[in-house]
Amino acid sequence: MEDGMIQYNGEKEKAGAERGTISMLNGIQGVIFDLDGTLIDSMYVWGEIDDEYVTKRLHLPMPSDLRDDIEGMRFEEVSYYFRERFHIEKSIEEIMQEWTDMAYDKYAGEIKTKPGTREFLEELKCRKLRIGIATSNSRELLHVVLKSNGIEDYFDAFCSGDDVARSKPEPDVYLNAACSMNVLPEKCLVFEDLPQGIKAGKNAGMTVCAVADDFSVSQTDYKKEIADYYIDSFYDILNTRE
Repeated sequence: MEDGMIQYNGEKEKAGAERGTISMLNGIQGVIFDLDGTLIDSMYVWGEIDDEYVTKRLHLPMPSDLRDDIEGMRFEEVSYYFRERFHIEKSIEEIMQEWTDMAYDKYAGEIKTKPGTREFLEELKCRKLRIGIATSNSRELLHVVLKSNGIEDYFDAFCSGDDVARSKPEPDVYLNAACSMNVLPEKCLVFEDLPQGIKAGKNAGMTVCAVADDFSVSQTDYKKEIADYYIDSFYDILNTRE
């Protein structure tokens, strides 16, 4: 995508055009971000963990439908799915802890934010908007990666899969975040990288901007179709500032 271009319902809009940054944020009081693949470049980690856990720890072939099946699930739900599908004789808590231990070092020191993240968060703070996170990941990994990247203090609310009963595409995690921010759902703008998350934001009655990510590149056209906006990076938005 060219510099300063935002995709709106399949059409490109140039900097300063009617549907540029200013109008994207018009009437918005709160901005809610998904975490993995949206704010941070981390989806590759979970692909590696899935592969290692299934093929090396369970000594089983990797199912081709696994990632589609677990998209949007809460951390606990994925653990339950694995236990049932692969007949694992461990508790849900034990499986989750194994995955957390496998991912912790990467979240604490390796995973970085997506391009333009800090600058865009600064822009939102300058506009005095409330900022939240709504993720299917665990609260432990959420906070350690925000701290390691020095961006935790930008956020007014944190909602993880630990806090809600239903996973994406149900709207629970986004409604919870909006409530914590004291902002009405229709006044919220969501940033998401996966279709199930985009649907969750729409099901919550929010405006949704899809974010490009290598992990979901095969779903790009569908993401553009179901979201209100599409960006390659947060620099696309920053480049349209008036």
